[in-house]
Amino acid sequence: MLEYTVAMSVYAGEKPANLAASLQSMFEQTVPCTELILCCDGELTPALDEVIARYTALFGGRMRVLRSRRHVGVGACANAALKAARTEMIVKMDADDISLPERCEKQLRLMEEEPALDMCGAFLEEFDDITGEPISVKVVPETSAEIRRYARRRNPFNNPTLVYRKNAALAAGGYAVKGRCEDYDLVVRMLMSGSEGANIPEALLRYRVTAGNMERRRNLANTRGFIEVRYKIYKAGFSSLTDFLIPCAAQIMLFLMPKKITKIFYDILRKSKAQSESKPKVLGRGCGG
Repeated sequence: MLEYTVAMSVYAGEKPANLAASLQSMFEQTVPCTELILCCDGELTPALDEVIARYTALFGGRMRVLRSRRHVGVGACANAALKAARTEMIVKMDADDISLPERCEKQLRLMEEEPALDMCGAFLEEFDDITGEPISVKVVPETSAEIRRYARRRNPFNNPTLVYRKNAALAAGGYAVKGRCEDYDLVVRMLMSGSEGANIPEALLRYRVTAGNMERRRNLANTRGFIEVRYKIYKAGFSSLTDFLIPCAAQIMLFLMPKKITKIFYDILRKSKAQSESKPKVLGRGCGG
């Protein structure tokens, strides 16, 4: 029997319909979760609380809600879920994405078959928040060696698809609670601690693209966090000076470029599956997820 904990967090700015869709996708998995831990990052809106109450009533003991009176951030919420989890396997999920029904089964089966793996991710499909139409597929490296090499410059996993072993994450120190790019930071520390990872070459999650995505990727706080984490990784000896400088220069250019030019840049990189059957290009994603 595959036992696992789904770890999610939500804040007041999330749309109730998106949270409901995300929760529904996790409770419709072909292998049911042992528990779903939802961390509420500060006070929520009545509409969000109504969604949470509805799903808590529907799924009873399988849904656990942790609440914080104030906004503590993604890293602190992730640590709370990590420490509270009753299972060894942790499935990460964002409150506005949609997991395909076989996502958890496929990732957990792979980790069961390959016990050396401490982390497992997958490709994801970006889709338009308004139309629901697919935009592109974000591919990531598949093998452990490729992941370790790729991680020198950017996150080798699509953050919302990550599955990992609780003890390996705790042994690496858990999530950082200050700054940005906490997922990438944890992944590198786990790799440095000897963890192995793999990505399934299949889109197992639908990632919602909204008008605000681009602004979050190119704003000052995200740019600063991007550089700080990569400097930390460089100082730890995991990456070279070149590995540090090249992605940071690209992020600074993204931050400085006018908004219209940035949009054109991303539109060129995106390749819709409907227009091509060839392997999609890898898309940048700010902090790497």
